[in-house]
Amino acid sequence: MKKWSAILIVMLGLMVLSACGGGKKYEPLAIDEAVDICVICNMQVKDDAFATQLTTKDGKNYKFDDIGCMNEWKEKNGTEDIGMDYVRDYNDKEWVEFSKARYVYDESLRTPMAYGVISFKDEKAAEAFVKEQGVGTVLTASDLASHEWKQNTDMMNMDMNSGGGHMDEHMSEDQEGMNTDKETDM
Repeated sequence: MKKWSAILIVMLGLMVLSACGGGKKYEPLAIDEAVDICVICNMQVKDDAFATQLTTKDGKNYKFDDIGCMNEWKEKNGTEDIGMDYVRDYNDKEWVEFSKARYVYDESLRTPMAYGVISFKDEKAAEAFVKEQGVGTVLTASDLASHEWKQNTDMMNMDMNSGGGHMDEHMSEDQEGMNTDKETDM
């Protein structure tokens, strides 16, 4: 009888440990340019250095074409239900946990939705970018919480009207049609 009691206690202990300590493991998902659309701006999510994503604790994954769009989602939905959020390293496109990455901000930096924030896997890479480009401020994830998220509307307008640049790659067919309609009205 003691033998069965001991086995039962050990099994119950293992069940409790596996239930408590297991914790969900969240992994970034691959970007599929053919189907992935930013949940904020409805633009195509490119498999590039600007793509970001988050997974909620209930397993829903949301992808964004710009870190500013991910920030907007967080402002609307809160952060308490986020299991993990990821950004891409600007240099090699590897996924990096949002909280561990370093960021460079300058309003002149070109990003898909003109927020001017670029992510890096570590501070050394972010500082090297600032030194090389001669612009930008290095920020942490906690700095971004108080960052003033503004789009550079001049840059957005310039990209939309110039016929070149990263914004055109993100422009939907509907928007291209709108620009063509405007051009024919002139």
